[in-house]
This record gives sequence, structure tokens and C-alpha cells, in this order.
Amino acid sequence: MLDLFEPRLPDSKLHKSFREIRTNPSYSKVMPVIQSWAAGLLGRNGEARKFVKEFQSTFNSSMWEIYLNKALTDFGCSVDYSKSSPDFFVTAPGDYQFNIEAVISDQPAGDKEWQPSSYQDFKDRSALKLVGKIRDKLEIFRGSNGKKHPYSSLGHVQGRPFVIAIAPFDSSQSLMQHNELINLVLFGIGAPVLKGTELRQNRIRSLATASGAPVEMGIFTNDSFKEISAVIFSTVGTFGKAVAESRIERLVRATRYRVTEKERVQLGSPLWQLGTHRFQVDKLNYLMTQRWDFGGDIIGSDVHIQHSSFHRESHLDGLHVYFNPHAEVPFEPSFTWPGEVSRNSYDVTADQPIQIHPDRALVSRQVFEIGPFWIHHLLKSNGFV
Repeated sequence: MLDLFEPRLPDSKLHKSFREIRTNPSYSKVMPVIQSWAAGLLGRNGEARKFVKEFQSTFNSSMWEIYLNKALTDFGCSVDYSKSSPDFFVTAPGDYQFNIEAVISDQPAGDKEWQPSSYQDFKDRSALKLVGKIRDKLEIFRGSNGKKHPYSSLGHVQGRPFVIAIAPFDSSQSLMQHNELINLVLFGIGAPVLKGTELRQNRIRSLATASGAPVEMGIFTNDSFKEISAVIFSTVGTFGKAVAESRIERLVRATRYRVTEKERVQLGSPLWQLGTHRFQVDKLNYLMTQRWDFGGDIIGSDVHIQHSSFHRESHLDGLHVYFNPHAEVPFEPSFTWPGEVSRNSYDVTADQPIQIHPDRALVSRQVFEIGPFWIHHLLKSNGFV
């Protein structure tokens, strides 16, 4: 198998993230993790060398494919690497087959990072980028604009589910959007807002581009994207995932969704008391809990700020799948998804989303160098000091 980290391009053409990994001695244990994720992917005839060069020069899109490649193994699936497009022709247990096309929303090459005028501006632009990238892949599937060999014409695609796997890399804030913007794009719902003890999500039918043109949100609430069977999404299937799995020394800030039935909570349990509470569990191990009364359940989040020796994270933590209820070829409902994966669908009759997020589902994760600046910054910004 080709070595992902043996430079095959002049230094001036190497992506800044690739150069950082190569030159930072602390990442020596991270590189073998990423290399192992690419097993099989680098065996494609005529494609492997091109893929390595893309990984070294553009990084993010290739990193997302490498992450997905390992995720499919963890699903218990196999990939037919002789089929180069779409990106993954997958066979699941029971010989169930489907196709995945990977895509990211990224910054244009060479551009300075866009600076939003407000958080709302960031969210609007990022959502527009996500829906634009999904639409681009749909057009390739359909053969729009004269494409000679659309995905829909390929024998291994016809009659099988077509899945788009997308991740956001368009700004330094992208990894903090959680699943809020993909919920907006696919289901047309805004961020949850607490009103009294009730969480509500407003409906958003469209967003305006810079020119003022409206762009439809909620593309899975009708049949306009019916060729897409499902969307896979993550904001944590990144280099940070490899850092976490490598167990090198870092400071980790991770947020996990929490939910439990009220009747399961022990009376006086400090970890399930309503409101916001902070604990120091150990040296360099802090926990902030947020809890709300939600009918028969208590829901909320755990925010961990801790040394990486305390942090545990599986490869599939933080992964979401969204099913299109209007799909021409629906994704098989009986497919067994691992317990970490959040599953999202839309009830057309009730006109509302159904979102199944497992307790302790990873919402976000960032890794930082261990030092006084980041320790103080994270503790202060989360109310510990």
C-alpha cells in the first residue's frame, strides 16, 4: 500500500495541514492511524497515486474519504474498489448493496478564510454551501448539463440506494455547527429554542443568497431530491478524530448529548439535576452538565474539558444518517446501524422530523495543545474560572 505521508509533490504545493502533520513530531503516532483507515482505498488500479497527491495537496476532501472508508469497515461492510465512481460501492451483511458519493464544503484553493459579519451570517452561508454541494452531486447523478456518464447510467448504481456523505470544512467555525445546519438543509428546521420547559424548532423554508435569490431549505420534505436515498453527515470525522484515536497527549473539549427517562434517575443524582452545573472530576478533567425537563425525559448535554487520557471516542462517534422519505430507492430500514450513529427521518404525514440520538452521542470535539493558555481559555469560556 502506498504511503500517504511520503511527499510526492514540491513543498510549495503541499497543503498546510499535511505539512504540519509531517513536521510536528507529536503527530508521529497519528500518521499510522490515518494510514490504517485507508486500507483498500489505496489499492485502486490507476487511482491510488492520484488520490495520494490529492490528499497531500488539498487534504480535507481526501481526509473525509479516508474517514468514511474506515467507517464502512466498522459498519461491517465491504467496498468493491474496482468501481471508482461513485466513491464507494458498498456491500453490507446479507448482500445488501448501495453507493456512496463523498463531498465536502471547502474553501476555494488559495482564498483567505472568509470572515462572517455575524454568527447568523456564518450559519446562512454555510447552509447554502451544504445544499449547493448536495445539488452538485445530484446533477452528476442525473447527468445534468450534458455529463456523458452520469451515475444513474452505471449498472452498479441502478436500482440501488444512492447516498451522499457530506462534511463541512468551509471555515474554522465549521466544526462547531453540530447538526444544526444539516437539519436546516434537509428538514427545514432551525436550531432548538427553549421556551419555558419546551424545546421548539422554527420552520425555515428558504435562505437568500448574496444576490437575494431564494434557495430552498428542507429538501427532504418533498420529492425534489428524490434520487438521493440518504445523507451521511459528520463534523468530527476529521484529523481530530485520528488525534483522539492515537491517544497522544492533548487537551480535549467534547460535547455529548444526554437523554434519560425521568423514572430511571436516582433521587438526588448530581449528574441529572436540572440547570447548569460544573464539576472538577480530576486533575485536568472538568465536566459541565446542562439538563432540561422534557416531558417524560430529562435531556441536555455534557461538556468535557479533559486531558486526552480521560477521553474515549470511537470511530463512529458523531456520525449522523438522514433518510429521504421521498426517495425513489429508499434505504433499507432493517440495516443495522451501530449504536453511536444518530438516525434521522421525516414523518411526511405528521410533517415533522423524527430524530433518534443515542445517549452520549458525540456532538462536537476539538483538540488543543496542552499549555496554560488553552487550559485557562477553555476553563474561562465554559464558566469554570
